[in-house]
Amino acid sequence: MKKSLRMPLVAAMAAAAMVLSACASGSTTEETMTEEDSALMTPGVLVVGMNLQYKPQMYLEGDEPTGYDVELLNALADDMGVELEIKNLDFAGLIPGLQAQQFDMVSVGLSATDERKEVIDFSRGYVPYSSILAVPEGESTSLTIDELNQEGVIITALQGSSNEQLIRDNFPNATVQGFPDQNAALLEVATGRAAAVVVEDYILAQFDTANPGQLAQAEVDGPLSLYYGAWGVQKGNSALVEQLDEFLCSVQNDGTMADLYTSIMAPTMPEMPGGC
Repeated sequence: MKKSLRMPLVAAMAAAAMVLSACASGSTTEETMTEEDSALMTPGVLVVGMNLQYKPQMYLEGDEPTGYDVELLNALADDMGVELEIKNLDFAGLIPGLQAQQFDMVSVGLSATDERKEVIDFSRGYVPYSSILAVPEGESTSLTIDELNQEGVIITALQGSSNEQLIRDNFPNATVQGFPDQNAALLEVATGRAAAVVVEDYILAQFDTANPGQLAQAEVDGPLSLYYGAWGVQKGNSALVEQLDEFLCSVQNDGTMADLYTSIMAPTMPEMPGGC
């Protein structure tokens, strides 16, 4: 894996050295940038803000960043011919940090909402979020929405998540039970105290690895919700957005993205957006 973390002093010294070199040669720093570097704050370094607390998408293994996002970013850095620098921040600080130019981009599976588009720009989608219905293993997984949309049926989800709202929208007659911990919502169903749980497919896959034979995906007609997380970029940096989109189309078309997703996130990858 490419070295992920750099000390800020090293980056500052490297930037200063480039400025001195440019002045000595009578050119500007901008003129010395390569085409690949021109969209980055520091030529030769791609600085990415992340929140490394979401296994298996992005997390720390010891002191080393890893997960789906990290592997995809390493491939991106190799493609751009630059070094990858990851800054690990709380989620709430990522968009303000991007606005303050603390990093070139944010990689945390952001939803490109209209509100966020007012302050930052976005790449095309790079990670699918498919919300599915899971039921206890051994029970019938061939269900209809109507079978669960009944009074007295309990369906769980992570408290405060969009999946809670999905239950209200799809199962208005059922009882929504939210849990502050995702595993608690899953275990409530595995132990038979609730009928089903609405959860992202990759979270169910991770739970199944640690707790085999307890839950199974219900065979309803497609996911309850499917949307795509995107990379966030500083507002107005269209050059970097274009580079990111070209890379994402490339790895989507050649199968690299699907290989990473199915080896790290979940056994199958939902359909990705077209347009490549």
